Amino acid sequence: MTNQIETEVLVVGTGPSGASAAALLSRYGVRTLLVNKYGWTAPTPRAHITNQRTMEVVRDLGLEDDVKRYAVPNELMGENTICASLAGEEFGRINTWGTNVRRRADYDECSPTSMCDIPQNLLEPILVKSAALNGGKVRFDTEYLSHVQDETGVTAMLRDRLTGAEISVRAKYMIGADGANSRVLADLDLPLEGKMGLSGSINMVFEADLTRFVAHRPSVLYWVIQPGSDIGGLGIGVVRMVRPWNKWLAIWGYDVEQGPPDLDNAFATRIVHNLIGDDAVPVSIEATSTWTVNDMYATRLHKGRVFCAGDAIHRHPPTNGLGSNTSIQDSFNLCWKIAMVLRGQADESLLETYTTERAPVARQVVGRANKSLGDFPPIAVALGLPQAKSVEEMYANMARRKESTPEAEDQRARLRAAIAGTDYVYNAHGVEMNQRYAGPAIVDDESGAEIFEDEELYHQASTRPGAPVPHVWVYRADGHRISTKDLCGKGRFTLLTGLGGEGWRDAAAAVRETHGVEVDVHIIGPGQAHEDHYGDFARIRDTSDSGALLVRPDFHIAFRAQAVSGDASNTLVGAMGQILGRTTSTAHKVAAE
Repeated sequence: MTNQIETEVLVVGTGPSGASAAALLSRYGVRTLLVNKYGWTAPTPRAHITNQRTMEVVRDLGLEDDVKRYAVPNELMGENTICASLAGEEFGRINTWGTNVRRRADYDECSPTSMCDIPQNLLEPILVKSAALNGGKVRFDTEYLSHVQDETGVTAMLRDRLTGAEISVRAKYMIGADGANSRVLADLDLPLEGKMGLSGSINMVFEADLTRFVAHRPSVLYWVIQPGSDIGGLGIGVVRMVRPWNKWLAIWGYDVEQGPPDLDNAFATRIVHNLIGDDAVPVSIEATSTWTVNDMYATRLHKGRVFCAGDAIHRHPPTNGLGSNTSIQDSFNLCWKIAMVLRGQADESLLETYTTERAPVARQVVGRANKSLGDFPPIAVALGLPQAKSVEEMYANMARRKESTPEAEDQRARLRAAIAGTDYVYNAHGVEMNQRYAGPAIVDDESGAEIFEDEELYHQASTRPGAPVPHVWVYRADGHRISTKDLCGKGRFTLLTGLGGEGWRDAAAAVRETHGVEVDVHIIGPGQAHEDHYGDFARIRDTSDSGALLVRPDFHIAFRAQAVSGDASNTLVGAMGQILGRTTSTAHKVAAE
């Protein structure tokens, strides 16, 4: 017997993209069913770096305090160390994730949030709980089997893995967030570019008190170089902090051509002891697994009423820490659009912009993460490893940098430069924060091409349509500050203006009447509910006092006006019509209904 369930959106997968999609949709009042084939969320740490853009999404959901309660703060993330072992000699360090004193201001200036480190197995339950508390339905041990689409919805077949019963779900839309081996994406036959399985790695989650080796140099990552290790492999490993300083994840590479080694607790303990450099340290292996480095992304992210998100559409190594962040931001882009289409406030064509806007991001992050792998070999070259003809010569070349000779001085300089060259791996603030959208849901103001100092390394604030609304602090009447980002979001459009922009209130009312969409209007200036005491909003808005920025629910600026005019209402109604994919005739029809 087949059971029948009806919902508005079915989300397959409780990873970062699926869990955040369910949390967002439930917050927006959309009936949502979230399913996972396994008995609970991710059992191991997996993704962990959580950048400011993602923390802004978490903040918009009202979950920032919950995440910070379980996260390791930014100040404990940054002393990235390259060494022979945790107990052995260091080859060098680099400050990461914005902790360098010269970069700290860049990060503090661009967002009301801070980067943190929260393992995926701690983040997912927070998001799933939020979805459930806001009315979303959640089913574990429920496996996606197949789906068919028609003009009005999607019928998906699921299996209850506890009883074996098949379940039919009828939904308006479906989101496949079921990982890098996505069955939903395969069923859709979405186009993919790139390659899978480029190299192999072993993960070992373990517990050990390593305080004496690392607490004086707190970091997320400790890179260990051990050529000719007696445990085989590629001679390079990573010890990753999960909880300071007693929960860890060790990573050791293997030759993908030969396949993964036989992996048991004894073998894993040997790897871990080698990486620590002290086999007297008590170690408890909790879990082991293998994975491969991928270089693949989807060029189209949906077909009809079914969308894919997260690792299903961007598959790449963990370098740069972009995986879960990009996955959550996929959902932030998609879910407000689905909500507005379901409410009749937007045409279904708005959903096409999910591919238009997020496919370039998928391509960018996959390219950056794989490019970052190429930033590590110069360290090995500077240490003299590839040039050596034997393991003994490798160690002799590494030791030579400690000599008082011109050749050793040159080697030390090359090593410092090589380590500094990983800056784009760990401090690519622009990749994290500079995402720009273009397409029908953005009203181009013909302001010309944007020129970046360094698009990958540095965040660049902008109010050009398509850019994320800049963060500055403004001040309420009670003297307390609030971010311009906190004035936006929460599933609503927002219009930011200054004194002289009072006419935008009438324009917002016209949008509500024509399109049935509420627009929150905030006038920022002297004597208003929000004042610009430091002049930061006036400096960054790039409009006159009476100009306006129309901000979408996902914080991206959709429309910019340099000044208010007599036809502000018609201008804003027309701009919103373009964004929502609606003609004037359909807008009036829906508004009348």
